[in-house]
Amino acid sequence: MSSMGNMLISAGAALVAGMCLAATGLLQQAAASKEPSDKQFSLAMIVDLVRNRKWLVGIGAAVGSYLFQAIALATGPLSLVQPLVVSELLFAVPISARRHRSRLGPREWAGLLTVTAGLVVGIVAADPHRGNPIQPFSSWIWPLVAVVVIATAAVLIGKAISGPAQASLFALSGATVMAFQSALFAATIASLRADIGHTFVTWQPYALIVASFTGLFLVQNAYQAGPLAASMPVMDAVLPIVSIGLGIGLFGEHVRTTPFGLAGAVAGIVLLVIGIVMLDTSPVIRRHQREESKQRGDAAPSSTRATAPASGAS
Repeated sequence: MSSMGNMLISAGAALVAGMCLAATGLLQQAAASKEPSDKQFSLAMIVDLVRNRKWLVGIGAAVGSYLFQAIALATGPLSLVQPLVVSELLFAVPISARRHRSRLGPREWAGLLTVTAGLVVGIVAADPHRGNPIQPFSSWIWPLVAVVVIATAAVLIGKAISGPAQASLFALSGATVMAFQSALFAATIASLRADIGHTFVTWQPYALIVASFTGLFLVQNAYQAGPLAASMPVMDAVLPIVSIGLGIGLFGEHVRTTPFGLAGAVAGIVLLVIGIVMLDTSPVIRRHQREESKQRGDAAPSSTRATAPASGAS
C-alpha cells in the first residue's frame, strides 16, 4: 500500500480510538468522581471502581481504543497518531457538561477550541514522519528518568493544592506516563511485526503492562479530583507533546525544523497552555468541581468557594 494510504488508515484509526477514549473518560470520570477524598491514591478506590459497572464499560471502551491505536501505530508515526487520538476532547467535555445539567459558555468553548487549534497547528507545522521504534535499552533510560521525575513532581504539587488545578496536575502526571506507555506500545507492535517469538523475551511488553496500570491509576485519581474539563484537556495536551518528544528523541522520527515548523510548534504549545488555563479558571468548571465535592461529601475547596455566576446553567 502507498505511503499516503497508510497515513489515511492511521489517521482514521486514530480518530476512532479518540472516540473510544471519549467514552472511556466520560464513564470512568462519572464513577471516580463519586469516590471519597480519603481514598485518593489508594488501592481501595480502584477496588471500588472495579465493582462499578459503568467504570467497567469504560474499560471496555479503552480496550477498543487500544485496538484502533494498534492499527494506527502499525501504519503511521507515533507523533501523528497520538495527537489525533486526543480528538476525544471535542466529544467528551460537552457531554460531561450536560451530565452536570449545565452548558458550556463562550469562555469554555473558546478554551476547547483553543486547545484543539493548538493540536492542529502543532501537527501541521511538525509534519511528522515515521522513525524506528525498536531501540536498545540504553536509549530508554533517560526518557524513563524524565517521565518518572515529571509524573512524581506533578503528583506531589497536586496533593498540596485544591480545586480544578489539582485534577489538572494529576492529569499531567497520568498523561506523562501514558505517553511513555504509548512509546512502549509502539515498540512492542514493531517487535511483533519483526519477530513474534523474540518479542516475549524482550523487556518492552512487560514494561508496557506496568506503565499501563500506573497510568490507569494516576488517571483515575485525576478523574476523582475534579471535573472532566479540568483533567481531559491537560491529558490531551500533554500526551501529544510528550509523545512527539519521545518520537523524535527516542525513535528518531522526523519533524519539520524550518522556521515555519518551529514557529508553528511554539504557537501550538502557546495555544494549548492558553486553552487549558481558560478551562481551569472557568466559573462553570469551578461550579462542577463544587458539585462533585458535595457528591463525595467533601467540604468545598477553598480555591473554589466563591460563588460562580449563574450564566453556565441550563
